Amino acid sequence: MNNLSQKKILLIICGGISAYKSLELIRLLKKQDVEIKSILTKSAKEFVTSLSVASLSQGKVYDDLFNAENEAEMDHISLSRWADVIFVVPATANTISKLSAGSSDDLASTVILASDKDVFLTPAMNVRMWEHPSTKQNLNKLRSYGYKIIGPEIGDMACGEFGEGKMTEPKDIFQTIEAYFGELNKNQKLKALVTAGPTNEYIDPVRFITNKSSGKQGYALAKSLAKRGFQTTLISGPTNLQIGSNIKLIKVETADEMFKATKENLPADVAIFSAAVADFKVKDKKNEKMKKQEYLNLELEKNIDILNYVSKHNSLRPKLVIGFAAETNDIQENAQKKLVEKNCDWIIANDVSNNSIGFDSDFNEVSIFYKDKEIKNEKLFIKKKSEISEEITDRVIKQLN
Repeated sequence: MNNLSQKKILLIICGGISAYKSLELIRLLKKQDVEIKSILTKSAKEFVTSLSVASLSQGKVYDDLFNAENEAEMDHISLSRWADVIFVVPATANTISKLSAGSSDDLASTVILASDKDVFLTPAMNVRMWEHPSTKQNLNKLRSYGYKIIGPEIGDMACGEFGEGKMTEPKDIFQTIEAYFGELNKNQKLKALVTAGPTNEYIDPVRFITNKSSGKQGYALAKSLAKRGFQTTLISGPTNLQIGSNIKLIKVETADEMFKATKENLPADVAIFSAAVADFKVKDKKNEKMKKQEYLNLELEKNIDILNYVSKHNSLRPKLVIGFAAETNDIQENAQKKLVEKNCDWIIANDVSNNSIGFDSDFNEVSIFYKDKEIKNEKLFIKKKSEISEEITDRVIKQLN
């Protein structure tokens, strides 16, 4: 089976002696019927020509951010949306530094900054440049942003030195591309459901009770699953967050609405319940705004426990049910208790009393507790929520496969 046929790859070629190897990569990709568009940086044109790239790729070659003809089509936006994935071959120390700093002073860096697709970097540079602390720091930052790094290798270099910094060979880069799309194609058969955000339970038309939640971790999980190929549905309570068009978004407000949407979007292979669903709702909701009173007594009734319902409902239960536990104390004890009571496969717990990783933060630190005693419980130390999501997705794929 050809996993690459009709896939769209944006190839960015930077100015290093290894730039000529990009031509061999293009040849390998075209043999598999891949659609290729290319960007040559200014320095890259000192090593390979636009004509040679265009001839081999049979696609358009771009090289100028400020081109009246190109910018009429908003190339830095259209290219970032067109591609299934972006490969930078070779990725020079200069390009790595620019991307780390968020610079966008040419077409290549602007396209990458404007893209929400996976970006693979294949570093190639002198061994001393590769070993320099600034290069290591830049790459670590880019990894934290979700960039994938291929290589480099150890070997003889064009400068006559020997060491790490040699670009990975085109055939090995090609194998990485095959594996990437192979996993995507495999995961496209899988369905994921994610709940996120709070729910609002109305007292009257203008007042409600709620749980605190930004929805950031749930949205990050949905993005990560979709990027890895899952058919992803996100059921979201009220948030100000945005999501890509590759994710089915269902907006709800109350726990009852979230429950109804959840049932309507099952079965799924994995369901991740990260929403902060209100435990109670007002029994007698007023249809008109209540006037200010000295005291207010509210009678509350329990909402349906969505996680508990799904995990114990045989006909609806996904293969993998994951719950979240936002705790302020006794995290391990409370999480393991919830794992048993809710019949989950995993519970992912975090300490919401820690402001640095709490609700509105872009960072998180979680502990994963597994029902399967053969899998060791683990802790994912403080990282961006997007990185935490990638690590959780890795584990989901491993367990489903």
